[in-house]
Amino acid sequence: MRVIQNLYACTAVLLVLLRLSVAQYEHLGYPPGYPYPEQEEYTAPQLDPDTPRIQLRLAGQKRKHNEGRVEVFYNNQWGTVCDDDFNIHAAQVVCRELGYVEAVSWLPSSKYGKGEGPIWFDNVHCTGKEKTLAQCQSNGIGISDCKHSEDVGVVCSDKRIPGFKFLNTLPNHVENLDIHVEDVQIRAILSSYRKRIPVMEGYVEVKDGGKWKQICNKDWTQFNSRVICGMFGFPGERKYNPRVYKMFARRRKPTYWDYSVNCTGNEAHLSSCKLGQGVLEKSNGTCPRGLPVVVSCVPGKDFAPTLMTGFRKAFRQEQPLVRLRGGAIVGEGRVEVLKNGEWGTICDDKWNLLSATVVCRELGFGTAKEALSGGRLGQGMGPVHMNEVECSGFEKSITECSFNKEALGCSHEEDAAVRCNVPKMGFQERLRLSGGRNPYEGRVEVLVERNGSLVWGTVCSEGWRTMEAMVVCRQLGLGFASNAFQETWYWSGEVSADAVVMSGVRCSGTEMSLSHCLHHGAHLSCPKGGGRYAAGVSCSETAPDLVLNPQVVEQTTYMEDRPMFMLQCAYEENCLSSTSSEVPANTYRRLLRFSSQIHNNGQSDFRPKADKHSWVWHDCHRHYHSMEVFTIYDLFSLNGTKVAEGHKASFCLEDSECDEGIEKRYECANFGDQGITVGCWDTYRHDIDCQWVDITDLKPGDYIFQIIINPNYEVPESDYTNNFTKCRCRYDGHRVWMYSCHNESKSQLETELLSLVFSASDLFDSQCQLSQHAMKWVMSLL
Repeated sequence: MRVIQNLYACTAVLLVLLRLSVAQYEHLGYPPGYPYPEQEEYTAPQLDPDTPRIQLRLAGQKRKHNEGRVEVFYNNQWGTVCDDDFNIHAAQVVCRELGYVEAVSWLPSSKYGKGEGPIWFDNVHCTGKEKTLAQCQSNGIGISDCKHSEDVGVVCSDKRIPGFKFLNTLPNHVENLDIHVEDVQIRAILSSYRKRIPVMEGYVEVKDGGKWKQICNKDWTQFNSRVICGMFGFPGERKYNPRVYKMFARRRKPTYWDYSVNCTGNEAHLSSCKLGQGVLEKSNGTCPRGLPVVVSCVPGKDFAPTLMTGFRKAFRQEQPLVRLRGGAIVGEGRVEVLKNGEWGTICDDKWNLLSATVVCRELGFGTAKEALSGGRLGQGMGPVHMNEVECSGFEKSITECSFNKEALGCSHEEDAAVRCNVPKMGFQERLRLSGGRNPYEGRVEVLVERNGSLVWGTVCSEGWRTMEAMVVCRQLGLGFASNAFQETWYWSGEVSADAVVMSGVRCSGTEMSLSHCLHHGAHLSCPKGGGRYAAGVSCSETAPDLVLNPQVVEQTTYMEDRPMFMLQCAYEENCLSSTSSEVPANTYRRLLRFSSQIHNNGQSDFRPKADKHSWVWHDCHRHYHSMEVFTIYDLFSLNGTKVAEGHKASFCLEDSECDEGIEKRYECANFGDQGITVGCWDTYRHDIDCQWVDITDLKPGDYIFQIIINPNYEVPESDYTNNFTKCRCRYDGHRVWMYSCHNESKSQLETELLSLVFSASDLFDSQCQLSQHAMKWVMSLL
């Protein structure tokens, strides 16, 4: 008996431990491509005859289509709900009634703007299990002492209830109601489009009752097509040839949806459009004198249609007036605009889906999925160029929208950002992570064609770095890379996928797919082989972002002559020029000194890659180096030749100062943890060793001074393009001036230096081939 009791006790303990072990990963959710647990299909609720029949919608100044002011349609009129006694249980009822899985939060005090009409519900009390808001206890429908400044709003989850569709409970007022269908798609009909990725022309189909149905084009407008194309990641629509579709419709009888659609053209999502009249009610499911709706969308320049085997090789977000920074995947980021030659940000006051959609379309994407506020995708640097932006949704550029030029009270904590709809390129289906403890880590396995069939295999880890890991995480939609692994013996992976199918991978970090990176192709070379030495990654939804303050460099620069006998420790750490080894100890070295103030504007702390136990001890300076090279300092002549250089190891990464309300977390004293907290900065003062460039051998003249943070990309960041600072420097042999310091991207620096190095005659030889000099420069950049 005791044995049986012990067995039951052990079983119970094991079940609890299993539940706890699974629970620790539940917050990570499931990435795209991983199946969610099966859920029951939606069934329409059965309401009592005495329950008031209402209809709900989300309205107001929305940042996402699944949030907004709660509005109720009752007694032939739209009204609102008061925030008195409203709670998350009431929000849950609202979201479920609208077809969303659950509520995320609720917002009082008309955060989505003031509504109009009667306030239908006040002092609402719900348990969360009601089938409609009308079943919750309240003062009674239409009885309220509230004002519209108390209108309540909700934020619902992105995930829809499987099988949920719009219920036509108010047929006499269907033109006033929102669309809630199960799904929408563009289905390629013509054979010339079926093999193209992305799909950009075909029937518009809605899923209703588990079946795909076409829409009658009787009342279809160009505005409807614009919204559909935007939903699928395309900035605009275009005309198509209707004759071939007429022929196709005659051969195969369409199955039509019962309703028409009425969009104004500036909606970000079809769910924001209104239903038109029931066009098929009197026509027995046919479309008199009409055909199924066809849309033809215009792709952005980076998503031009190609055959499946010929994707574009890289993605470069180069825009003259607007750019996105700090996003984990293509089509998302902090919005930055160029004004008077200087990049700045947009304040999030009044920032909504309309304005965000203008940005997305301008950059070659579709409509906005989300308008983010509060510096959610990292804080920018420089001025705040625009505030209280208001757009109609039809502007060609965000700079055409009305805005308040005064940004008083706005800081970079309020930087606006966007997440845009982008075309489905099918990249996620050709890559997977295998063997990890959770969906965000594992051995990298790719799908390639071998001998006419598709097989899974591993990637050679030789030369595998952070940049390659970044591309993998982006391709899978898992955020940023947190680590790049060259050994994965602790992740078993799929045994059938142990063979190496890709080697020599080198990425710039901007690619949308690992296959776009440079690699060996069919001629593989991987001495260690796959298996335990296959490449692996771990991904994270957030990352740090280091930015150097250029004004501090400019304001603290000076020159010092220092005797050689006082520079022995710096000499041992290679902080002096090579000629220092040839001079006696009683000579002097001329040093260009300055301070560096490095901010972490990202979403997570910046931590050294190496663990504390592997930090290198430097006996002369009596400190540890957590990163051997943290910053690089270079002086270039105006023709691009490097004339002097220096570097700084991270002997102490700590929080020197922080923004108001943020506590310091890292301190180097007593072998403490090193790092830079989000919202804090680390200052390397001008008077510490190696915080200089040795200019003893420099001739008087004009130069370009350049600083690069985290130059070897050892630590993942959300944005490497702002790790470069450039200044103009003038040296007359006795004094030095540093001026025009500013942050600049790597591509801008390389372009400018390249233009300085080569004239048109220098770049090419007589056979129009790259000259050896130019080729050497290009290879150094790679």
